[in-house]
Amino acid sequence: MNPFFQAWPPEASLHAVRVDQLFVAFTVLTVALTAPVFVLMGGFALYYRRGRDVDRTRAPRGNWRLETAWTIIPFLLALVFFGWAGWLFFGQDRPPADALTIDVVAKQWMWKFEHPGGQREIDELHVPAGEPVRLVMTSQDVIHSLFLPALRLKQDVLPGRYTSLWFKADLPGVYALRCSQFCGFDHSVMAGRFVVMTPADYSRWLQQAGTDGSLAWQGFQRFRALGCSGCHGPASTRRAPKLEGVFGHPVALDDGRVVTADEQYVRDSILYPAREVAAGYAPIMPTFAGQVSETDLLELVAYLKSIGTAPAQEPAP
Repeated sequence: MNPFFQAWPPEASLHAVRVDQLFVAFTVLTVALTAPVFVLMGGFALYYRRGRDVDRTRAPRGNWRLETAWTIIPFLLALVFFGWAGWLFFGQDRPPADALTIDVVAKQWMWKFEHPGGQREIDELHVPAGEPVRLVMTSQDVIHSLFLPALRLKQDVLPGRYTSLWFKADLPGVYALRCSQFCGFDHSVMAGRFVVMTPADYSRWLQQAGTDGSLAWQGFQRFRALGCSGCHGPASTRRAPKLEGVFGHPVALDDGRVVTADEQYVRDSILYPAREVAAGYAPIMPTFAGQVSETDLLELVAYLKSIGTAPAQEPAP
């Protein structure tokens, strides 16, 4: 059967199995609570139908024990399912520190994926089985939503900011990849393939895929081309914040706040440098809004991730 047109998508991860278990269990609970009501409604409709000689006087009192149980038991069961769903949700909240990071740019009507080694894909995403993968996503135009049915995961992709999604696919195979947010005239064709490979096959695929150098190396080239090294380089005479080791660490701002230098902070610092100025520095950095694309920004972020605590230098291609 074509995996793209199955009534019930395959389960390609442990998370997908757990989501299906929750869905089936909640469906059973819903049927168990509603079926008696409809059965009794049908029975009473037949028993008290017009023309039957039955006692129609109102009962003098209700059964408070039954009514209390009918209220409390479903409430407690709903709390159990709330905790179950919350456990699944928060389990997907924090990716492992060693997760493979793949950058994603959505645009009408296509998906662009870029691996750390610089391998690029259009409407296809190759990942290794059994390894955690983190997607860092942004949109070039309107709101999109990346949906991986085989993993039971979906995440909105927004213009002007980064969202992330992590997973660990366990079952090698080819699965559907969709946009689940209406994004324009050709929304229905914004689809692709999600390819889960064994680690060995994934390594071979990386070697065969074309690349113009690693993502960090491309970011370094962009860093120099934009003239960033003139202020932020180790030999610069201008007083600008040093970038070595800043990514992922707290940054004190001139308004007294402390923020973490994540992907969103780096992006905003490039496009809107006066919004969050580092403490002790003047807001003299020019904006690069309109001069860099979303792909350029992701490459610059990858470069800042790569330089660690060492002086800024050219990464390996």
